Amino acid sequence: MRLSPLWACACSLLAFEACAASGTGPTSEISRIREEMQRMRAEYEQRMNALEERLRRAEQAAAEARQRATRAEEASVAPTAAAPAAAEAPNRFNPSIGLILNGRLAAFSRPAEENGIPGFSIGEEATKGPDGFSLGESELSVEAAIDDRFYGRFTLAVESGDHGDEVGVEEGFVQTTALGHGLTLLGGRYYPGIGYLNDRHTHTDAFADRPLPYRAFLDTQYNDDGAGLRWVAPTDLLVEVGADYLRGAHYPAGGAADSGKGAYAVYAHAGGDVGVSHSWRAGVGYLHAEARDRADSEDDLFSGATDLWIADAVWKWAPNGNPYRHNLTLQGEFLWQRADGAFTPRGKHGVPYRADAWGLYGQAVYQFLPGWRLGGRIAWLHAADPGPALVGSVLDAGGRDPRQYSVMIDWSHSEFSRLRLQYNRDESRRRPDDQILLQYTMSLGAHGAHTF
Repeated sequence: MRLSPLWACACSLLAFEACAASGTGPTSEISRIREEMQRMRAEYEQRMNALEERLRRAEQAAAEARQRATRAEEASVAPTAAAPAAAEAPNRFNPSIGLILNGRLAAFSRPAEENGIPGFSIGEEATKGPDGFSLGESELSVEAAIDDRFYGRFTLAVESGDHGDEVGVEEGFVQTTALGHGLTLLGGRYYPGIGYLNDRHTHTDAFADRPLPYRAFLDTQYNDDGAGLRWVAPTDLLVEVGADYLRGAHYPAGGAADSGKGAYAVYAHAGGDVGVSHSWRAGVGYLHAEARDRADSEDDLFSGATDLWIADAVWKWAPNGNPYRHNLTLQGEFLWQRADGAFTPRGKHGVPYRADAWGLYGQAVYQFLPGWRLGGRIAWLHAADPGPALVGSVLDAGGRDPRQYSVMIDWSHSEFSRLRLQYNRDESRRRPDDQILLQYTMSLGAHGAHTF
């Protein structure tokens, strides 16, 4: 049987004390052994304290790992369309408040009053905006998990234009989080998932303005009041399908036809990874919108039906899946529209109108250094001849297909701040318009993570 060092020292001490009592051993040796025992006891206590500290740290790390796993499990059942980063935090029931400042300085070679797109009846938001300094469009957003079954978001948009500042409700919806089976139900005002850009906030765009097809067909972005159902398939490949039943109050709808049920949309998306460096997403969408005396930017009126089909595709590359230093995004969409109804130019009588139009854009954005990106975009439109009754109206393209070429460079000090310089060559009219835009985008407060 092995004896511990302390027992060995104790036995030695007894032996020496016996020797000392009988006069056979020196007293100095007993003192030395006692000092050695004290030193060993101190080292033993020091080692025990160190082991106890290591155990405490290990237990703390294990508890933190369990907390992260719990949060990840909660995030996995969060809504797919608008899952907020704030809802995953421990204080996820407290509202997250964020403000996006999105101002700009613009210079145009053509008068700022030349705002339209020949061949197209566009909405108020689709103009090129004011010349000079402007606040642009800023957003104030409040979002939070309402409880364990619902999440909500409310966004106010403040826009500075030629007619002063305007405040409007951009989003205000409630979304379920616990239906299960990949299903999500939402209701209120929101952006349907048609196309790639439509349900993304404009401050996340890679360019300072929306491409021509979105301006011509969707007034830059279509939102409406209604209810929608979305489903994500339980597969490794992302498959999402959605449908929305909407009021029909916003462009390209208008007037809330059919007793406030004047529009509906359906769409499907798929996406996945190719190796560790590539990822993709593709989708198709359809929007049917009824319009009743819908006014455009020139106060012309349209009543009838608009059908819009959208196909989109995005490809992203980052070396070994790490986008910090270099990454590339290729993006494109094709939009095709059919309008059928009556068009009434300002101050004139209505004219039967049925025409098809299409538009597309393609863009590439490359990050060549951390924080620095360079991008290029080409966009063009084609409108059918509206007929002799509408010659000289906004629907008369004059035999031209509007086109726009854009290049930009931007710098982001962090994910919360960005400065961008952009040049557009707009050939929508006979005389091209050279446009220079200097934009800043700043994020104050909390803001949810953006989608792919």
